[in-house]
Amino acid sequence: MHVVACHDCDLLNQFPDKAAATLLCARCGAVLYRHRPDSIDRSLALTLGALILFIVALSFPFLAMKSGGFVQETRLLTGIRELWRQQLYGLATLVLLTCVLVPLGQIAGLLYLLAPLKWDLPAPHAIRVFRLLRHVAPWGMLEIFMLGILVALVKLGKMATIVPGISVFAFGLLVLVMAAAISALDPPLLWDRLDRRR
Repeated sequence: MHVVACHDCDLLNQFPDKAAATLLCARCGAVLYRHRPDSIDRSLALTLGALILFIVALSFPFLAMKSGGFVQETRLLTGIRELWRQQLYGLATLVLLTCVLVPLGQIAGLLYLLAPLKWDLPAPHAIRVFRLLRHVAPWGMLEIFMLGILVALVKLGKMATIVPGISVFAFGLLVLVMAAAISALDPPLLWDRLDRRR
């Protein structure tokens, strides 16, 4: 048996160590734990899918602008480079962090945690990596970036023909797959498995 404090009403609830169901607070009914079967396998598969989508999103053209017979293609990294060239250093750094480095760090961190747990391999400093992932999660703003792209497409559509590239679709799928990978993760199970490896 282990004790879990409710984050809504602070009641201490006792539950069995191996719970294969959704656990609710006895007083207020708040969800204290939700069992996610095959959490590690599902999260690992989704993270590998996210890695493939991330590579596609960085490799292919993002948008093409057609105006008067002139076509200009851009990639995500060329957009960041252009912001830097126009001396918008803060904006270029923010876009690089939130749309490239943080998502890449999240994918790499999840792979570093989940692959060794799946195949029973050593992963030094795994607990630190998991804590870092939890702290960095709010900085992965792929959804906001995608929303900004949609607004830009609507605004620029009056001036020129905008053709979304493969990267836009890969980036949109990446948002969904990363959200699914993180929601499929079972943090109590992960903490338990990591604690047993110490």
